Amino acid sequence: MTEAILLVGGKGTRLRPLTVNTPKPMVPAAGVPFLTHQLARARAAGVTHVVLATSYLAEVFEPHFGDGSALGLELEYVTEDEPLGTGGAIRNVAPRLRSAPDEPVLIFNGDILTGLDIRALVSTHSATGADVSLHLTRVADPRAYGLVPTDATGRVTAFLEKPQTPEEIVTDQINAGAYVFRRSLIDTIPAGRAVSVERETFPGLLAEGAHLQGMVDSTYWLDLGTPQAFVRGSADLVLGRAPSPAVPGRCGDRLVLPTARVAPDAKLTGGTVVGEGAVIGEGARVMGSTILSGAVVEPGAVITDSLVGEGARIGARTLLDGAVIGDGASVGADNELRAGVRVWCGAVLPDGGVRFSSDQ
Repeated sequence: MTEAILLVGGKGTRLRPLTVNTPKPMVPAAGVPFLTHQLARARAAGVTHVVLATSYLAEVFEPHFGDGSALGLELEYVTEDEPLGTGGAIRNVAPRLRSAPDEPVLIFNGDILTGLDIRALVSTHSATGADVSLHLTRVADPRAYGLVPTDATGRVTAFLEKPQTPEEIVTDQINAGAYVFRRSLIDTIPAGRAVSVERETFPGLLAEGAHLQGMVDSTYWLDLGTPQAFVRGSADLVLGRAPSPAVPGRCGDRLVLPTARVAPDAKLTGGTVVGEGAVIGEGARVMGSTILSGAVVEPGAVITDSLVGEGARIGARTLLDGAVIGDGASVGADNELRAGVRVWCGAVLPDGGVRFSSDQ
């Protein structure tokens, strides 16, 4: 295994306001852009060449990662003029691939945090002679996902859209968003139009008799598509629950980047991250949260399972619980924001004991 495709073109609509100014894979998780963790894990698994399929805010990626040499990788960038879907994005970068027709190409999505054993997936692909191999994971409630049943040998037998009744739930296995393709199959995906690999490519290959192999790996898996999931994923990286060689420091209860300032009596727990240049005031308590670079948390504020954007300000004694504060926003003193409230970038909430929750 020497090369991979990383799909990083999504708009991250569900993550707004985090993705207003930053593409989803570049939002910091555990102190570095989330994409850094994926690239580092790919490199650790023996990948050396990665093609990034970009679209939304595509201009952000290359200035940060350059040619990839800092990560021990060779990176190339291909930008879609119009969104092409997962399958279309894979086909669009095919000219940059170097693998021979029968060699494997790893493909993974830019919004999945996983402990997948990448080498094991590639080995399964080779050992079974599959055309495509899929990472599958088991979930307690699969109704929000497409189901992927397999036979006793792990060969995929069907792709079932989101089940709605108990009778339709024939397995707890779902598509976990990482694949190994036989290189020649990538060229069979239609070029120049939107294609869903999940809804069109995989079912079509199965109907044609191709060998699609599933490998169940349920170590750690999290779709970072919502702000709450993103905050949780960052905390899990800091706590060491989710593996990554790119966490900039030792795993533990907190990660404070070098230029941040934290008051001696402030309490940081639960995998909290404090970004470059951020300030945590006296007596503040921050639990399981991400405070991005340049943000200010004033004295006595209490922040739980929340994300505070770049340059944002949280007023004294304000309480955040499951909230997302956009870049540059200002939340005045003595406010209470709970239950998924999102404050847009640059918004200003005055002082005064205001209470908001998403269910009001």
